[in-house]
Amino acid sequence: MDWMIKTFPKLTARELYDILRMRSEIFVAEQKSPYNDVDGADLSAWQVFAYDGGVLAASMRVLPPGTAYDTFAMGRVAVGRAFRRRGFARVMMECALRFAREELGADVVTIGAQLYLTEFYRSLGFVEISEPYDDAGVPHVDMRLELGGAGRA
Repeated sequence: MDWMIKTFPKLTARELYDILRMRSEIFVAEQKSPYNDVDGADLSAWQVFAYDGGVLAASMRVLPPGTAYDTFAMGRVAVGRAFRRRGFARVMMECALRFAREELGADVVTIGAQLYLTEFYRSLGFVEISEPYDDAGVPHVDMRLELGGAGRA
């Protein structure tokens, strides 16, 4: 499976549709969190995603500093129901972190993690930097990862 990383203008109409549909299915319908996912942040984000057999398996976005936090940020981490428990989220996060460090020059990444996923993000090196808070009815905590400054000059 090949992971793709594209800016908003480079996405095909089908890719954009698939990404927004997956996010709506997971975050709005499945998690019963009615909020407007189309928040404008995708316009400046890099989308990280992969298809398996013509079906979108997983997607997430990388946001530039100043969009969600003062650092680079990652979010909307979504894995389709049929692709869960197969390591897609870990591989996708590792791909996104490598991209942020090597291609974008990021030295720190911040996320707003759903509280039940903090152990997963800790396993990637993230640490909590806030108290838990409610985001659209879902408990979250801010987490941060120091990438070590190995990015581009």
